[in-house]
Amino acid sequence: MTFDELNLRPEILRAISDLGYEKLMPVQEEVLPILLNEKTDIVALAQTGTGKTATFGIPLVNSLNFGTSFTEAIILSPTRELCMQIANDITSYAQHINNATIVPVYGGASITTQITNIKKGAKIIVATPGRMLDLMRRKVIDISKVQVVVLDEADEMLSMGFQEDLDAILAQTPEDKNIWLFSATMPADVEKIARSFMNEPITITVGTRNSGAENVKHYYYLIHAKDRYLALKRIADFYPNIYAIIFCRTKNETQDIADSLIRDGYNADALHGDLSQAQRDHVMNKFRNKNLQMLVATDVAARGLDVFNLSHVINYNLPDEPEQYIHRSGRTGRADKDGISIAIINLKEKYRIKQLEKITGKEFIKAKIPNGKEVCQKQLFNIVNKMQNVDMSNEEEIENFLPQIYSQFDWLSKEELIKRFVSVEFNRFLNYYHNAPDLNVDESKESSAEGSGSNKKRERQKSRRGDNDNSSANNGEFATISINMGRRSGTVPQRVIGVINETVKNRDIRIGHIDIYDTYTLVEVDAKHVVEIFNAFDNRDDNKYFVDLAEPQPAAERTKAPKRDGGRDRDGGRDRKSSRDRSRGSDFRGKSDRRGGKSSSQSKSRKR
Repeated sequence: MTFDELNLRPEILRAISDLGYEKLMPVQEEVLPILLNEKTDIVALAQTGTGKTATFGIPLVNSLNFGTSFTEAIILSPTRELCMQIANDITSYAQHINNATIVPVYGGASITTQITNIKKGAKIIVATPGRMLDLMRRKVIDISKVQVVVLDEADEMLSMGFQEDLDAILAQTPEDKNIWLFSATMPADVEKIARSFMNEPITITVGTRNSGAENVKHYYYLIHAKDRYLALKRIADFYPNIYAIIFCRTKNETQDIADSLIRDGYNADALHGDLSQAQRDHVMNKFRNKNLQMLVATDVAARGLDVFNLSHVINYNLPDEPEQYIHRSGRTGRADKDGISIAIINLKEKYRIKQLEKITGKEFIKAKIPNGKEVCQKQLFNIVNKMQNVDMSNEEEIENFLPQIYSQFDWLSKEELIKRFVSVEFNRFLNYYHNAPDLNVDESKESSAEGSGSNKKRERQKSRRGDNDNSSANNGEFATISINMGRRSGTVPQRVIGVINETVKNRDIRIGHIDIYDTYTLVEVDAKHVVEIFNAFDNRDDNKYFVDLAEPQPAAERTKAPKRDGGRDRDGGRDRKSSRDRSRGSDFRGKSDRRGGKSSSQSKSRKR
């Protein structure tokens, strides 16, 4: 299908022609005919980089009355970068329409200037939720006549903690407006918005729900944790023309890795929340113009980046939330181009690959980190290809210098001359990778070494799973499991208990202490029911939650004190006996308890 076949205003068709758009992308083929011909709510699930902005931007521009100055549409997006990108794109669709006023508002910029622009008239406001709510409270934005609310990257907004802001904004919009929700994944929080604020929405899924992009290949490299940075450099050297985003967990790590790459001669820079808007813009302009090959970024900083043709996404660390991997890998392989997503992991993280395969529906291929000889070979032929394809358009300008150059090299044979030119660029790789170590982990050796020194640990795990006849589970003991929900997503003890209840249909399972951290939660459960719990979570249809065995985290290793629950019943109520249990339990901190490990709590749970 082409855009000419749609019922579009002539001005928009002219703009589309100016932009070079021809055929519709899959999400556009599915959604555009609906939005152009019906007044309806819609939920569109499609990966990042599949043409979603045009999918909602073109129908907006096509349907609104630009002869009036009041606001008829608001578009909410998670980051200022995406906000600016959407505003620019919609402005380009409306470039031939008079009085088409599209105003972006976001944090990190002058609110006074944004207020001035809105008061001049804003037919479409593109905003981040926080700044939008701020301007509404200041009575600057009037949304009483809004016809359409677009929620772009809805899952991203919710994962960033904008749930309350979105609820407050949507609650003040007219009842007869339409909501167009676009998301890469459909977690429970997005479904909640659909249930609470939308009226019988049409749901369109392009590709497989909650899956990764089709044209992205997924690889993982297994290394020792201490070799992570060396592995990153080895991968970068093996792909001489790499154009990648490298994802790190924290701002400090992001800056450290970028500084190290720059110091080691790589064309890289950092993007994270501690940078000013001017610094962010400077880095992003360099990266978009390909003056940088590698951008080291946090998830928050990289959300909404309008960067195309990335060759790689590299997970220096895997994200805490499995769904976030889908967003990361979706940065490459956009607009029908091929891409590669790489995860650098150690042995303790290997189990997470199976989780990611399940949630993305994609196979992760184990790759070997190239050795020094392979890197040198790749670099050598890259130099040869550059020489073969060099731009010769300035041949006339260097003609006057050639006689002197010929005379300086007339004593060299052709073969010797080629060797010398190649060596100018190639020697540093030969020197660096001379006797370079093998960074790959030999799993057979590691398993053997682990087996000789971890019998006690295996017995402990065996006991926790209830596989041992002499298990302490038979004496009413607990195992500690971890579940991938934490403080950042608004998790509270009642929600943890609710998730276990809705997943495991066994009300007799005792739940002990619940320790909530930023991105995960540790829960004490009956050791004899651990296998049942694992099986129930494995069989969830939504793949949202994952559980694993865990040790209670010692206080010294906690980056932040967890949200502590002194014991609750399965219905979420406070255990009235918990205070008595705490006093009876005395002080267990730092002492071995009957479960054979370090207790992270001061109380014990009773059967609910």
